[in-house]
Amino acid sequence: MTKRERRKRYAAICGWLVLTLVCLTPVRGQETDRKILKKVEAQYPAILKRRGIGGTVRLKVAIHADGTVKDVEVLGGNPALADAAEKAVRQWRFATGGESTITVAVTFDPNS
Repeated sequence: MTKRERRKRYAAICGWLVLTLVCLTPVRGQETDRKILKKVEAQYPAILKRRGIGGTVRLKVAIHADGTVKDVEVLGGNPALADAAEKAVRQWRFATGGESTITVAVTFDPNS
């Protein structure tokens, strides 16, 4: 096998792998900016606030067409704060529209 044939074979294999990965990648929900009509503030756990533990929790929020929250998934952040953030966001209400998914961040600042 010549050097040129090896390069062609290598390029073909790499192209096939890239195409396979693209085809197997799951399709995500529609990301939109929905206006928040009712925003419930997260209850900062008192023990964490006293100890100066804060941070930001990122959440993926699935929204029904009527603006109610369908599901919440924690994407990252302090696990001790994630529960409080999730409970608050489940009570939020959004403007009506099609079903969609958004990413939100809830910040806990011990100095506030």
